[in-house]
Formats: sequence, C-alpha cells, structure tokens
Amino acid sequence: MANKQLFTTSRGQNVAQANTSNEAGGTAYRFNDEHALAQYAATGTLNCTYYASAAEQLEQTMKLAGRVEPEFVAKCAIYTREQSYMKDMPALLCAMLSVSGPDYLTKVFPRVIDNGKMLRNFVQIMRSGVTGRKSLGSLPKRLVREWLDARSDEQIFKASIGNAPSLGDIIKMVHPRPKTPSREALYAWIIGREADEAALPEIVRAYEGFKANNRSAMPKVPFQMLTSLKLSETHWKEIARDANFTMTRMNLNTFARHGVFESKRMVELIAERLSNPKLVKASRSFPYQLMSAYLAAGENIPHQIREALQDAMEISTRNVPSFGGKVVVAADISGSMHSPLTGHRKGATSKVRCMDVAALMAASVLRRNRGALVLPFHDHVVKGAGLNPRDSIMTNAKKLMELPSGGTNISKPLEYLNRQNIRADLVIYVSDNESWIDSQRSWNGKRSTETMKQWTTFKRSNPKAKLVCIDAQPYISSQTYDREDILNIGGFSDNVFRVIKGFSQAGIQNAHWTQIINAVEL
Repeated sequence: MANKQLFTTSRGQNVAQANTSNEAGGTAYRFNDEHALAQYAATGTLNCTYYASAAEQLEQTMKLAGRVEPEFVAKCAIYTREQSYMKDMPALLCAMLSVSGPDYLTKVFPRVIDNGKMLRNFVQIMRSGVTGRKSLGSLPKRLVREWLDARSDEQIFKASIGNAPSLGDIIKMVHPRPKTPSREALYAWIIGREADEAALPEIVRAYEGFKANNRSAMPKVPFQMLTSLKLSETHWKEIARDANFTMTRMNLNTFARHGVFESKRMVELIAERLSNPKLVKASRSFPYQLMSAYLAAGENIPHQIREALQDAMEISTRNVPSFGGKVVVAADISGSMHSPLTGHRKGATSKVRCMDVAALMAASVLRRNRGALVLPFHDHVVKGAGLNPRDSIMTNAKKLMELPSGGTNISKPLEYLNRQNIRADLVIYVSDNESWIDSQRSWNGKRSTETMKQWTTFKRSNPKAKLVCIDAQPYISSQTYDREDILNIGGFSDNVFRVIKGFSQAGIQNAHWTQIINAVEL
C-alpha cells in the first residue's frame, strides 16, 4: 500500500502552502505586490502601528510602488482617496508618480489633490526628498498652478489655513500668474507682501475688518482663523451656526466650553445638522469618526446632540448591505487590536482603537443582517456579549469594546463554527490578521495556516460559503489567500461593504479587490 501520509485523499480545494511569516512571527500568506500596495494605501497613515514603525511603513510602501506598474499606482491613489478617504498615502503615491509616471500624475492630480490640505501634503512630501527629488520640478509646479487657477478667490482664501508648508510657501514656489486684480492682491496678502486693499476679495476685507474691530460683522471664514481673537459667546454661537458638518462633529466640546449650548435653539440647530442624511453623506465621515465624537462628548454636551450623533452613526452605516443568507462576523479583540487605528504619533494619536472599528463593523453588519452571528475572539471565542440586533449600533459596539482581551488566534472562530456544526453563507473577519498562537501546526505535511485548514473543513459542510478578511492595519500578509471563495481587503470606509456585497453575490474573479482597483478609469 502506498504511503498514506503522502497520498491522503483530499476533499475540496487544495490548500496552498504558506510562504511567509507575519509581523507577529506566525505562519502566513504573502500578498502579491499590487495587493500589498493597496493594503498599505487603504489602511496606512504613516504612523507607528503595533508591529511596525512609521519609517518601516514608508519604506515598504515605496518598495511596493516601485515594483508595480505606474498605472496601478495611479489607480490605487484614486481609489484610496475617492473610496477609502485616505489623505497621506494618496498624496505620497502622487509624489512617487512625479518620478516614475509623470503622465499618470497629470491624470490623477486633480482627483487626488482635491483640497488645500491634500495640496499641502503633496508639496510637503515632495520637498522632503523621500521620493527622490527635493524640488517640485516643472510638471508638479504646473499642476499646482492649474490647481490654484481652477479655484475661486474665496476657495483660495479658505485653503490658506495650515503650515509646513503654508499656502503662502507654495505660492512662492510655483509663482502663479494672477489673472485678475483681486487674485493678484490675494496672493500678495497670503505671502505677507503689501497688497492693494481695495482690490482684495470682499471676504478678506471683511476678515481684516473684524480683526481690527470685533464689533463688526463676523466674516464667513473658517473658524481656525478666528480662534486666536477675543471672541464673545455671541461670536461662538455664530461660528457654530455657520459651521459645516465636519467642523461641528470635531468641535462639540469646544462649543460647549464657550456657551453655545446655553441656547435651546442652537442645540436644536446642531442636532438637526448632525442627523441630516445629506450632510452626513456629503461629509465623507468614517463611521468610527462619529463613534469617536460620541465617546468624546463630555457631560456638558446636551442629550439631544448625543442622540443626533447616534442618528448620524445609523445614517453613515446605511450603506452596509443585507448580504442574504446566514452571515457570521468574527471581530478580533486581541491585544494588538488595542493599538490606535491610525497609529502612534506625538500629538496626533487617535483615541479610536483597531478593536473599536472591528466592534463597530460587526455591530453595523448585525444591524442590517438581523440573523447574523457575531463571534468576538482573541485566543478563543468570547461568549456572552449580549448583542441585540434591535439595539443601536453604538450600544452593540460598546458591548464588544468592553470585552476582555488576549492573544491572537485567527482560526478560533472557524474552529468554533466547525465544532458546533454551524452553517453559514458568508463569514467576515475584521482583524489585523496577526495570528501567532496557531502557527506551529502543520496539515497533511504542509505548513498551511490553521485558518485555511479550518476554512477547508468548513467548506465541506458549506460548499457555497465565502470568506472575507477585512484588515484594519497596513501589513503585507494574511492568514488566507485570494481565490474564488476568499477575499482579502483593507480599509474602514463604507466602500468595503460594497466590495463585500459584490464579492458575495458575483462569485467571479473580477470581484476581487485588486481587480476592482484596476477597473478604475484614469
């Protein structure tokens, strides 16, 4: 009889042998270069994560971008700006294209560099020299000039907030040619030169008038331009009245400190703004940012506004679809998931943890898929969370966020499903995929991951099931690899759920993530 260890009958699809170790030292599957770059671009903030420093993220991103075609770099920049709402990474990819693919930079620049903050990010990265050049160069200068020319005087004025570099620094670098007297005066004012006051745009004259005498009418300018001035409670109420959705979300405690909520009408106005579906959608706020605003709201924030933030959370997750069939969500609450979602950086570390986002995503799926089973896990599946699909997303997310933690064992939820003989059509993981506890095992003489072993076992009873692994951190490996029934994707915008919906229903290869990015039109 032939050697049974070598010629054991295999049921289902063959499982590939693992080909790398992850950052935690566990067995894993390395993404190809395109997928790895997309992973970094959609989740990387160029800050220190649990397993990697900011410098290591930057080095890895640049290596990956250098190994793929410039066209994919361009499409990745557009996708991660327009669909994943990232800031630093799309600007970095544009800066790299200035060297590796200038023709593609011309195509993507207006779409990626879509506001003043993005423009300053791009110029800062270019001047740093990390992409191979310390000056902007003729093409980037032309693109920046075109960016300036395409905006109104008021838009240029409002984009002048921020430093290192300031908009004035940028104007000095690219030497735009003003086409109107008002633009000539505005550029002079921004860079600190003597300007023709009569020619200045009305909004600048109003701002300067208010600075000279704050008893004059409050100008309609970004509030950051006013906070250094001596403002009254009436002024702060006017600022709050004119604020957009994002500014309101980010400054609730500031408004409370300055007496804005002493007015019942102001409380009603801001609550209406925060719960306005059109404004929530237009703000492109991540659901976790709304959760962060809710959790950060002090005791002096009126109950009506807290309720409005919960309404905004429900609105922001309406794009989470009903997937159909039985859905299981495995939410990683292990130790590494306690790290800040956007990484560590002095003075800019987010209070929102990776596990908070995992909890939020799990609660969002449960809200839209009432029969979904949520399995929190670390080194084992944690029971007793007491989730109720009729509760608000915030309520269920907080229950998950308060569960105890431990090491990382990605295979445990699938092992639990197999042991309990639970059927499902779609299994969704939200994790950093840094499994290490189960990495020492082998299967049929092959060093596959335990997660793939458990998934193959699960497929025997659920042949049409699909597995999705959402990664919240920028790493280049996973416990699974892409194939017709497995999708690996990174990010935390609502677009992730649209991709999952397409994958769960399409059953075709072009539903995979890199192919979706490759479909972006330039």
